[in-house]
Amino acid sequence: MKNRESNYAFIDSNNLHLSIKELGWKLDYKKFYVYLKDKHHITKAYLFLGFLSENQEMYKKLQDDGYTLVFKPILQYKDGKVKGNCDAELVLQAMIDFAKYDKALLVSGDGDFYCLINYLYGKQKLKFVLVPNQNKYSALIKKSAKEKLLFMNNLRHKLEYKDNQK
Repeated sequence: MKNRESNYAFIDSNNLHLSIKELGWKLDYKKFYVYLKDKHHITKAYLFLGFLSENQEMYKKLQDDGYTLVFKPILQYKDGKVKGNCDAELVLQAMIDFAKYDKALLVSGDGDFYCLINYLYGKQKLKFVLVPNQNKYSALIKKSAKEKLLFMNNLRHKLEYKDNQK
């Protein structure tokens, strides 16, 4: 009897959030975690995000839902905009854990991950790249992930957050 795969998800939370928002819906992160676990045999799901002290309650809920959070300090500019790009942290974590997972699933449409996707693909360690918005993602991902591309556009009915749910 074959053992079940132990796959890790590496989630670019900013790209995921903004892409889904652009599609006109809100992601239910609890449902998303269950989807990753059941559909892709994810045993660890890293969520990379910028840290804001006022979001403690949200961070606690995400951890309760099963995610392992990896924070980066946020830079706040004079115009009020914030910047907390976690690309380097995601790539580093994927390499630190390389021997611990069977396959990696990357959630992002950002071409900055081209080198990671290309490397994982070449080592037969890429499960899939799950792109949040099929209508807006980097051509570099298409080039490096090849047939290992999936899209979230058609998952709205399964993963949408509804305000009236508990």
